[in-house]
Parts: sequence; C-alpha cells; structure tokens
Amino acid sequence: QVQLVESGGDLVQAGGSLRLSCAASGSIFSIRTMGWYRQAPAKQRELVATITSGGSTNYADSVKGRFTISRDNAKNTVYLQMNSLKPEDTAVYYCNADVRWKYGSSWNAYWGQGTQVTVSS
Repeated sequence: QVQLVESGGDLVQAGGSLRLSCAASGSIFSIRTMGWYRQAPAKQRELVATITSGGSTNYADSVKGRFTISRDNAKNTVYLQMNSLKPEDTAVYYCNADVRWKYGSSWNAYWGQGTQVTVSS
C-alpha cells in the first residue's frame, strides 16, 4: 500500500541542471533511508545518493560535488538536485525508500517507476 512517484526527469544540455522529486504515499508510519539509483542502457543499476532520516548523506564518487540529495520528512519526499550534468549521467533514475507501516513492524523497501534523464552534448 505504499507508492513512490518520481518526477522532474527531462532532456537537458551538458552543464545544465535538473531537480528530481519523489513523493511517497500510502500506509506509511515512518521512512528510514531514502535514495536515488540510476540505470543506463545495458548497464547495471547503481547507487547515486542516499539520505537517512537524520539527514546523513552518501554519494557515489561520480556525482560528488555535482549532486545534492535532500528530503522533506513532513511531505515524505526526497529530492535530487543535479548540477553540471554530463552525458554519462543519462539514465533512468529510480527512487527508493525504506518504509514501515507501524511502530515496531519490519522495514520494507519500495521503488518508484523511474524517471528518464537525458543529457546531450
């Protein structure tokens, strides 16, 4: 009963910026870690960035200094600000959230449907 919906993907020129958003809805008691992953054609899905409920962040080396992950706990939403985009950033970007439905229950991972980011030279 939990859904994650991404938005903000687009076609941009190299050096441009985009901001991705992902809103979680449904039977949510709390959300632990949220993150962004991406998958380019013929490549494996890879971690881009994560953020804990306390605000601690982790980034892939390839995006450090260019991307910033943030979250709004009141809105159950995570963001990814992407600056200085490169053609190699082209991929489908997926949102992930670690969710539990009530206090004391187990944590479950949920994924969004993905949003396409294309960076042209």
